[in-house]
Amino acid sequence: MLGIPRRYSHYVFGVLQSGLTSAIAAAIALFPGDGSPGLPLRWLASWLLAWCVMLPVVTFAAPFIRRLAVALTREG
Repeated sequence: MLGIPRRYSHYVFGVLQSGLTSAIAAAIALFPGDGSPGLPLRWLASWLLAWCVMLPVVTFAAPFIRRLAVALTREG
């Protein structure tokens, strides 16, 4: 597809996985944005929510992302 050698597919996987993860986590983190005090507690609640959402996303998306990384690379 893009002609990236297959030996770099783990880097392609990392780019795709981190992009998906950070996009979803950023959307969750931006949601409350009211500027009130209590940042550590809000951050902890946001992180816990993001982790609970991302765990099944990563678990179920990883095989598809791995296939996409292989499709974007070539042997050699």
